[in-house]
Amino acid sequence: MNETTPFSKSIMKRFYLVAAGLFLFALGLIGKLVYVQFVLGEKYNQIAIDQIVKNVVLEPSRGNIYASDGNILATSIPRYELRWDAVVVSPSDFEANKAALSQGLADILGKERASILQELERARRNKSRYWLVGKNLTFSEYKKIKALPLFNKSAYRGGLIVEQQIVRAHPLGKIAERTIGYEKKDTDGTYFRVGLEGAYSQYLRGESGLRLKQRIANGQWKPINDNNEKEPTEGFDLHTTIDVNYQDFAHNALLQQLEKFDADHGSVVLMEVKTGDVKAIANLGRTSDGKYFEKLNYALGESHEPGSTFKLMGMIALLEDNYIDENTAVNTGNGEIKFYGKYKVKDSHRGGYGIVTAAKAFEVSSNVGMVRLITDHYGKNPEQFIDRLYNMGLNKPLEMPILGEGLPKIPYPTDSDWDGLDLPWMAYGYGVSFTPLQLLTFYNAVANDGVMVKPRLLKQISNLGNLPTKRFSVEVINPSICSKPTLEKVQKMMFNVVDKKWGTGHGIKDPLLKMAGKTGTCQVDYTKDEVQYVSSFVGYFPADAPKYSCMVVVHRPNKQKGYYGATVAAPVFKTIAKKIYNSLPQEVHLNNAAILSTLEKEASMAGDESVPNVTGMESESAVELLDAMGWEVQLKGKGKVVRQSIKPGKTATSKKTILLELS
Repeated sequence: MNETTPFSKSIMKRFYLVAAGLFLFALGLIGKLVYVQFVLGEKYNQIAIDQIVKNVVLEPSRGNIYASDGNILATSIPRYELRWDAVVVSPSDFEANKAALSQGLADILGKERASILQELERARRNKSRYWLVGKNLTFSEYKKIKALPLFNKSAYRGGLIVEQQIVRAHPLGKIAERTIGYEKKDTDGTYFRVGLEGAYSQYLRGESGLRLKQRIANGQWKPINDNNEKEPTEGFDLHTTIDVNYQDFAHNALLQQLEKFDADHGSVVLMEVKTGDVKAIANLGRTSDGKYFEKLNYALGESHEPGSTFKLMGMIALLEDNYIDENTAVNTGNGEIKFYGKYKVKDSHRGGYGIVTAAKAFEVSSNVGMVRLITDHYGKNPEQFIDRLYNMGLNKPLEMPILGEGLPKIPYPTDSDWDGLDLPWMAYGYGVSFTPLQLLTFYNAVANDGVMVKPRLLKQISNLGNLPTKRFSVEVINPSICSKPTLEKVQKMMFNVVDKKWGTGHGIKDPLLKMAGKTGTCQVDYTKDEVQYVSSFVGYFPADAPKYSCMVVVHRPNKQKGYYGATVAAPVFKTIAKKIYNSLPQEVHLNNAAILSTLEKEASMAGDESVPNVTGMESESAVELLDAMGWEVQLKGKGKVVRQSIKPGKTATSKKTILLELS
């Protein structure tokens, strides 16, 4: 028997170790294969499928946005991209139809027949599965192409591949473009939303659909079936308050004035008094080449110092706190007043207006008069004045559904930056800030017998013409901004701004249409050497039975051409008001015959040069009578007239100024 040597024993041990290792490796490999096959198999199978087949999201058709008269302001329309799978077409079908197909495509697409025929044959030779027929095609063009020889067959015989996209269109062009707005999806998946499109996107958007597609050559995806896996659901429709005709009036009147005065930008808002319905909203900004377009929603988003249009709020506060009545005398002096020895408040009228009633100080827009009235009565207690403004709701935003509303600003005496100039500056519209829509809402309340209603842009949301799913009712913000007596007094002042010859808005007076309002001229960049202006006018019409309120704001007009609110903004208001008035039924015009008769009598009375006897009359009645006759009235005291500086029956002097002493 041979003895096993130590060397052979070592060899055998190594052999057994290698064999055991190989056995364990085999077991591990088998286990891994089992794991991949039965545990991970489903996962990797799905990955493989996803690389060649996927469900593509189909965007739904967004709902329409309608004007109040049913005109479509925004709608979704389909656009088509057509491609051709040259592989699925049989040789006989291709040869039989290629000539007629190329001729038909040439006629529809406006191309050369020979060129299209060459491209079809090249696609056929190259076995192209996704040859581009045409893109951004209308539905009509798509239907014509679909009816052509070869393409009129099924997708598996004719090879026509149809891709549909939904795009947003505005049939009426740029009308109220910033208010209608848009929704855009950014590359990171977030949305940028503007106007009504953005505010009510959850209603407009609808529900997405799905379509199964297969990956083909060059990373392209081809629909597997003619039908969608899930059909997209159309969105809901918005019914706005915008009137297309009124919007056209507002847009063109504003554009004409911006161009005339080389202004930077401007806005117009037209509102229905009782409901707050926004019937027109135009926002135009100038481009670098001097053209104007709907750049930003200035009416909603741009908060700025209002200037003299804020004097209405101060006048209401004074009347409500019983500090004055409309006939309270105020001395405007020479038209200038100083604070702390160096800060000046000036009137636009050189030399001032002397002693005038509080009402007339408002009507001639005397800065000095309003500042004296406010500081004399609230100087020791400015909190009372600010609280009154807050009580009227002026410090609160309107909380409009459209994003981007500018915030109102009214400083309070407890603010860290409050100083002694804040109160007098506020008296004539500086140091405070409002958007045009916020200011108009307050003026609209004056026209609406004191009821402040929230501006309304939507009346209802509906789906496919069915019953409304959501209605938007008139929303009252403040049931009474002030008492009835105060309301009647400021309504008369606003009427006199336009009606009386000394009123700052007298230039837009019309013999058939009564209008009431307030002019505003505000300096901007007043801390710089080159001062610019904001011109505005806000009011309502007809003054005796208000139907509509309107605000016009024009920023940075060319100062060489004009900058006062009466010159730049007020004519836009009149143009809009007159066009709306002229569009009303004829019977409304006939009812205004009495207005013309009254105005003619007033003009006749104004031609009498003799001095009437006003002794014993209430100051308001005496001033009204003398004003109508063209007299410049100065008051001393308060109450009834006890003495007049010119005796009754005397003929007028060239200056026609009379002093009434009251008791």
